[in-house]
Amino acid sequence: MKYVFAAVMLMILSSTAFSQETSELSTPPNGDNERAEVSQWIGPVRISIEYHSPRVHNPATNDRTGHIWGELVHYGFFDEGFGPTKGAPWRAGANESTAITFSNDVKVEGKDLKAGTYALFLDVEQTGQWNWVFSNHLGWGSFQYDPKDDVMRLPVTPQDAPFTEFLTYGFDERRPDSAVAFLQWEKKRIPFKIEVANVNELYVARMRQELQSWAGFRNEDWQTAAQFCADHKINLEEALTWADKAINAPFRGATIGQETFTNLSTKAAVLEAMGRSADADAVMQKALHLPGNDAVLVYAYAMGLLRNGKNTKAMEIFTFNRQQHPEEKFWTYLGLARGYTALGDKKNAIANWEIVLHNVPANMVSRTAGFEATLKKLKETT
Repeated sequence: MKYVFAAVMLMILSSTAFSQETSELSTPPNGDNERAEVSQWIGPVRISIEYHSPRVHNPATNDRTGHIWGELVHYGFFDEGFGPTKGAPWRAGANESTAITFSNDVKVEGKDLKAGTYALFLDVEQTGQWNWVFSNHLGWGSFQYDPKDDVMRLPVTPQDAPFTEFLTYGFDERRPDSAVAFLQWEKKRIPFKIEVANVNELYVARMRQELQSWAGFRNEDWQTAAQFCADHKINLEEALTWADKAINAPFRGATIGQETFTNLSTKAAVLEAMGRSADADAVMQKALHLPGNDAVLVYAYAMGLLRNGKNTKAMEIFTFNRQQHPEEKFWTYLGLARGYTALGDKKNAIANWEIVLHNVPANMVSRTAGFEATLKKLKETT
């Protein structure tokens, strides 16, 4: 009789849990393992992870510390006796399968992975490396897991970590072309690195598409796209066309291309990146002699030359800027001070730094200490 009673109770509990997942009503998730989502952009590529988050203390009086890995979370591929699978990895979360979505193709731990959504499982081993498993089949937990649906398995070394109550996914080591995703729970952290090898090409592709829509009506957007290509030395032939559009295109009445210092200097930057230095110099001479040039923009251009080791050329531009803007007392002298400092002319550098310090504008006061330190160092080594 007691076995009949146990079987009936199991059916009741099973049907209750099932109704939670199939109900159209908003009910709490099984085990109060709350749904969570985290996302990260790598350049224009979006990665998101959706999961349910169990906790170490469940209920609050039940401390499962030390009983997560290998007990609550089984080792290896385990037959839980439910569903069609005969051996499955851990669902890497609770309730439904953990899902990871990539908006574009990426590399995961150096291996190519196509854009899309995948079930994310974890093979937890008692010794040696663990394995992340990416599967084409999203189900409930890992009960429908089938190795034929595997897209890849990635070996990973689990790391010791500070205690984490709730199972948590996150991203760190964020770079312009990569990030490290990780699962952290109890006292373990299990990472995997995601890379976007062609991140700048993806930016260019998106810019190209956007320039065919509303952005294409603004000459500033054509200039920005061209400058991006020049800075990264990619897509230069098309970038030169974009730079010319910023200068000359009619934009169908919305705005017009303009010969501004910014637009011309961008074209010069593209030409320089293409190895056409003489053409670049000719365009920059035109830009420098435009009437009404802003002293700050000319200073910024010369500083770019200075950063690239073209000290003599930068000094010529700093001197020209001072001649063209005799009324300007800060940026023009700041350029001369930096130029003379780079050339090792301490006497003229000191004289110009002193003028700079007497003409610091209100919005640059926070930089005063740095200017003073530079001047002090020059005087000490004279």
